[in-house]
Amino acid sequence: MNAFSRRGACPALSAPMQTGDGLLVRLNPVAGGLAPKSLIGLGESALRHGNGIMEVTARGSLQIRGLTAESARLLADEVDALGIEVRTGVPVETGPLAGIDPEENADPRPLAERISAAIEAAGLTTRVGPKVSVVVDGGGQLTMNALTADVRLKAMRAGEDVRWGVSVADDGRSARWLATVDADAARDIAVAALRMVAERGREAHTRDLSERQLASLAGWHSFAPPSVLPDISPTRGEIEPSPPVSPIIKVEPSSKVAGRAPSAELPISPLVGEMSGRTEGGAVERPRLPIGFFKMNVGQTLGIALPYGSMPAQSLIDLATQAANLGASEIRLAPGRALLFLGLSVPSSLQSSAAALGFVTDPADPRTRIAACPGTPACASGRIATRAIAETIAKESADLLDTSLTLHISGCAKGCAHPGTAALTLVGGENGAGLVVDGTAKALPAAYRPGYDAARGVAGILAAIRDGRHQGETAAACLARLGAAGIAELYRRNQ
Repeated sequence: MNAFSRRGACPALSAPMQTGDGLLVRLNPVAGGLAPKSLIGLGESALRHGNGIMEVTARGSLQIRGLTAESARLLADEVDALGIEVRTGVPVETGPLAGIDPEENADPRPLAERISAAIEAAGLTTRVGPKVSVVVDGGGQLTMNALTADVRLKAMRAGEDVRWGVSVADDGRSARWLATVDADAARDIAVAALRMVAERGREAHTRDLSERQLASLAGWHSFAPPSVLPDISPTRGEIEPSPPVSPIIKVEPSSKVAGRAPSAELPISPLVGEMSGRTEGGAVERPRLPIGFFKMNVGQTLGIALPYGSMPAQSLIDLATQAANLGASEIRLAPGRALLFLGLSVPSSLQSSAAALGFVTDPADPRTRIAACPGTPACASGRIATRAIAETIAKESADLLDTSLTLHISGCAKGCAHPGTAALTLVGGENGAGLVVDGTAKALPAAYRPGYDAARGVAGILAAIRDGRHQGETAAACLARLGAAGIAELYRRNQ
């Protein structure tokens, strides 16, 4: 067993991370999913060796909490005994329905496997940081647009052919578009980008690359992006002449492409017009949540989410047992803190059972708009009872938690459940529950109230949205109009 990983690293099975409730391990099956009996076995191990809490993360990883150094070793042995091979190295992630979704543009798994092999062959596994990742998105009913990645490959149909749109940094909405290429070039660009990242050190990401480096990547042989509408098309087909060699072979920050220095601007053909849904990095439709029924070529797959990404291990054991009795062939972990059940004879029966156990079975459930860490009493670092606050808000203000609004409730300033910006963040501290408007848990709160009364403070804000929202206005837009100072005052009232 390796030394415990530092916070900010990835708590792999071989390197558990110290948290406020003991050690935490995270695992991703290489096969992409688990047999029901394997998930049952993991749940039993979590009961024996952890604190009985299991989680599915926003990126679709399985976590087991509350371990000790000794019990973490025993857990690793039991994972091996269950025959579960876990992913190691640089994450190259595909969608949860990869290879089985009748609506996907391409099965992303073969390209993902080739990229993983190329990363390993290039010796990059130990040279890039633990948070560096690649996403290979085949499209379909569940896309990977919500996930951030250093390199993103998106399958596009061009007649009978498949091309891959390559972008870097951030999520599917704001990633920097580079090129549209075939699978070989997509692999080469992905590995070349990671080589550039490695040259900048283990804290680096593709967002740190220079314009010259990005231009050298974008200059690789590129095709015109397939257009969403037939009258919207690039003005040029070839974006830049191809370099004579693959960028995987030679990539230097100051190298020249095709014998000349790349331009300061990325050589990408603009579209004639701006259209919603454009394929090369413009507006992206809001991703569908992995909850509910998904049509397969035969039958349906059922998506069930864990509230706030967390459930008692016994509840997961009970759910997996019922799934096995209904003929489930595989359970896949899904980004968005969910599980996908394949091969069910009566999917609606498992959905009803899951609802009775407390799982999220409806994509409109207000709990999907709240990110909440374990908080007190589960986590020693927590200063407020995050889950109790979240449940109160979800029950009392469900109609106001629309899809435009993200509420983050963090037990402390670490912000484990939602590292990014949220419209409203409650963060536990010495002064109680602080409110951060349009920021992260690490920001200085604009107002405080006692932790036990935090839900009432948020209810006051949401009531103001109910009373003041214009027709057709989203909750987030109404918050922006109220302003940070006004929101803070609403939170402080009636203490």
